[in-house]
Amino acid sequence: MHPPESRMNPPGRSAPSRFRALRTLSALGLAGALSACHSVVLDPAGDVARQQGDLVVIATVLMLLIVVPVMLAVVVFAWRYRASNTEAKYEPDWDHSTQLELLIWSAPLLIIICLGAVTWVSTHLLDPYRSLGRIDARTQVRHDTRPLEVDVVALDWKWLFIYPEQGIATVNELVVPTGRPLRFRITASSVMNSFYVPAMAGQIYAMPGMETRLHAVMNEPGKFVGFSANYSGAGFSNMRFATHAVSDAQFGQWVARVKATPAQPGRAGQPADDPLPGDPRGLPMGGTLDRAAYLQLEKPSEKVPVIRYAAVAPDLYDAIVDMCVEPGKMCNSEMMAIDARGGLGKAGIRNVAMLAYDKHGRQVAAEANADPDAAVRRELAWVRALCAQMPGQARDGTVKAPTDLRALNGAGMPAPQSIGLGAEDAPAPSAARPAHVSLISRN
Repeated sequence: MHPPESRMNPPGRSAPSRFRALRTLSALGLAGALSACHSVVLDPAGDVARQQGDLVVIATVLMLLIVVPVMLAVVVFAWRYRASNTEAKYEPDWDHSTQLELLIWSAPLLIIICLGAVTWVSTHLLDPYRSLGRIDARTQVRHDTRPLEVDVVALDWKWLFIYPEQGIATVNELVVPTGRPLRFRITASSVMNSFYVPAMAGQIYAMPGMETRLHAVMNEPGKFVGFSANYSGAGFSNMRFATHAVSDAQFGQWVARVKATPAQPGRAGQPADDPLPGDPRGLPMGGTLDRAAYLQLEKPSEKVPVIRYAAVAPDLYDAIVDMCVEPGKMCNSEMMAIDARGGLGKAGIRNVAMLAYDKHGRQVAAEANADPDAAVRRELAWVRALCAQMPGQARDGTVKAPTDLRALNGAGMPAPQSIGLGAEDAPAPSAARPAHVSLISRN
């Protein structure tokens, strides 16, 4: 006769019961966690990102049209022709079926054709260089609407945003109005990076000495996350910034508040939404972001809080792209103009020192040219006279929005200028800004 304890807890049963209970609770917890997931890529706040998300869904569905039948066929064939099924037809000499071959090859071919058509049209409709033709699926951009321009600079390891129209700048804070086209000009200070706000549009690279473009719009207000999507060194993981989408009125109030920010030293420990966020490393707040302030900001630093500048030097961004923020340093466009001329011979030897951009040579060149004498100033003036900027002679690079705004429909859409198929690729005069690549004056 067994003791009472053994009848209540039979050997070998309590442990499996606890394991099954734990497994059930884990499954329920996982299901609950998944139910709270929010995919910003498939449910973004910007129309461009929404179209890109729709493209992902369409491509996935088209691919599933062939993947799902194949997976089902594997199960059906394994069950149908199992060893125990004596009723299945056995044909050991079978080796070909024209009907089956047509089915196997025609279905994937049709899927590939559909994917290619959708991808080609969508790629050009969603070209980041193409200006926006619509705010959303029901609202077209008015012809007199001016996009908000934001100049983006990827630094080590932080983001600088310059608002040229408003004359302000911020670090690690992007504020944009909803329902207004946005035009980003993007570059980097040292290494290649990637600008990405998933709720607004797809990622686009930022490269030193070059400029990329991105056109986007935010349709819903809120606070979103932006970050670097390309590894760029030790501080990469903290290279994130807050993106605020606000109304036009709130955007105007924010600009006015930034412009009224007095120049003060950083104060640590303030919340991120404080009008005067501090910086424990003593980076400047308020004041003017001129070349000297930029050179200090450009130095590598991690976990930098929000910094706001009440004014910005008007030529700062162009100097960053031209890689000549340092005093006395020759710009890339000037050197390209000299190269196009065939060089300057011995008279241009001194200018080679100003082209050093590596982490050691750049500092040496800056110190050597910080206080040039009269002879050097005359030489620099003579060299730069040969490289005078000529606004309007280089193509802006922006692709005009299509006239047909139906989703994934390229009917009536002109060939993209970036392909260069013919006369439509000829440079068009533009008085927007001086070209970064200078042309030589033949006067």
